[in-house]
Amino acid sequence: MNSPVRRGTRIAHLGVAVRALPDVLPLYRDVLGLPEVPLDDADGSRIAGLAAGDSLVELLEPAAADSPIAKFVEKRGPGIHHICFYVDDLDGTLAKAKAAGVTLIDEVPRLGAEGKRIAFLHPKSTGGVLIELCEY
Repeated sequence: MNSPVRRGTRIAHLGVAVRALPDVLPLYRDVLGLPEVPLDDADGSRIAGLAAGDSLVELLEPAAADSPIAKFVEKRGPGIHHICFYVDDLDGTLAKAKAAGVTLIDEVPRLGAEGKRIAFLHPKSTGGVLIELCEY
């Protein structure tokens, strides 16, 4: 019997909250030279993806006033919203996090952008950083 390929935890993407994509996208694309990667919009946000090596930078513009990104920008202004890590076993990682006393925003994985299974860990348990986990 073959065992699943284990890739290890690594950065999937950084989510950056912005007020308006047209104001920020040229910096990442034209000045920094990061190529655009088509991504689906999700969770009330328009998303522009940019390849940064093996990881992505996701620029997140609020598309709805009540979206998580709109609330973030209103409260804190534009900036890094979250970091997402690929993990080999999302369910197992959530179980380990819960056993370690980490507060889970998502007790069970849900479908996120691009149809990937994702879950978030609450920043009050992660040193103030919103962490997203997703499977490869």
